[in-house]
Amino acid sequence: MLVKVCDNLYAFVWDDYTQNNCNAFLIDSSRRILIDPGHAHLFGHVQKGLETLGLTPSMIDVVLVTHGHPDHLESALLFKDPTQFAMSLTDYHFILELAGSAYKLPEPDFFLREGDLAIGDVTFEVIDTPGHTPGSVCLYWPARRALFSGDVVFPQGIGRTDLPGGSGPALKESIRRIMKLDADYLLSGHGEILAGRDEVARNFRTVEDYWFKYL
Repeated sequence: MLVKVCDNLYAFVWDDYTQNNCNAFLIDSSRRILIDPGHAHLFGHVQKGLETLGLTPSMIDVVLVTHGHPDHLESALLFKDPTQFAMSLTDYHFILELAGSAYKLPEPDFFLREGDLAIGDVTFEVIDTPGHTPGSVCLYWPARRALFSGDVVFPQGIGRTDLPGGSGPALKESIRRIMKLDADYLLSGHGEILAGRDEVARNFRTVEDYWFKYL
């Protein structure tokens, strides 16, 4: 499902709960940035959304991935030069070690590191947020007050910590970091889009009140 979140920002919301896949997001500005393209065999919903916008995958300039799980990363293999690809160095090595030759992983053109990241006229704050995976990152776009949270936090929920490399205490500290941001949009890897500062803040309070005791 294609959703216009705000100017220059679109969401490809995955709403088929019979198969696991993630939400993907497009920033259509001076450079086109696709965040978390999803599973390769389920990329059709992103491709259809792009076509609705008059775009093709070859028109994407940069693919960014919040963490190394296949339901967020795999479709990066479908993009060819000159499209660039980036993820965290920690998760790149983690997934290579975990899966070895059993899992194809594209070679990053650059790595996501904590701090500011400028791509064309868009500047993100890259935030290290381990816990779901060792090298998970969140991307905060201050110009739109949009937080791309990957699988760190969802509407009414948090990312799993029982998978390889997961850590409850690390996830709790990561959520504490991002809940301090001035966010009007919570754009998570799964679930609905949360829009409005009060809604986002209310969700973080719910997560803190309910989920923190299990981490």
